[in-house]
Amino acid sequence: MQSLTGGCEQWLGADTPAAAVLTCARGTHRVQMSEHILAALFMCSKDLAGIVLDQAASRWRRRVNPTLSGATLGILGLGAIGVEVARLAAGLGMRVIGTKREPRAIPHVERVHPPAETDRVLAAADYLLLLLPSTSETRGIIDKAALARLQPTTWMLNFGRGDLVVDADLVAAARERRIAGAVLDVFTTEPLPVEHPFWTTPGIVVLPHVGGLHPERDGLVATLWVENLRRFLDGQPLLQVVDRARGY
Repeated sequence: MQSLTGGCEQWLGADTPAAAVLTCARGTHRVQMSEHILAALFMCSKDLAGIVLDQAASRWRRRVNPTLSGATLGILGLGAIGVEVARLAAGLGMRVIGTKREPRAIPHVERVHPPAETDRVLAAADYLLLLLPSTSETRGIIDKAALARLQPTTWMLNFGRGDLVVDADLVAAARERRIAGAVLDVFTTEPLPVEHPFWTTPGIVVLPHVGGLHPERDGLVATLWVENLRRFLDGQPLLQVVDRARGY
């Protein structure tokens, strides 16, 4: 079974045959996701959303914006996308740290922590990027306690899975200015319900799950599927096999 998405929690929770090998589209979103994440970083650091709103109101308001250069980017989930983001962020002069289930040296990442040391990444990050899969260990990982470990000037970006975040805790942190704000591209319920407070909470920017979209996305996934089909027929190991025990 070949999933068209990188995350497969929806398939693992369904009645899929236990004997079937499940493969995902991991890696096919690496370029477009990384560029959307860079766009979010610039949106946060340069207050681009505020500038657009000022134009709508014909309001001339200049800003003194911080640079990304010299800031610390903390990435929870240093997979294929996280590694690419680290490369691009380092090119901007950012210091990159993060977590990986099985820590190892990664180019452009100053320090790779195990998940048990997530709090160290939270405390040091000027920008916190979530790229974790949805598993029993990660659901609700960004709750009131985790948000309390962030600096009041820290921005949080979620491009992983919506259920990594406890929505009510994030809304409270943003409203009370205990964090600078958040850019969210994924949500527990999609489309995001019109009554959800994310839409109207100052400091929270809602993106309609566009991070992985690309004009040639279907072609990229199809190329992987065709290669896996060839390997399956030839009795060769498949690519991007999902570990059912780990959940991704």
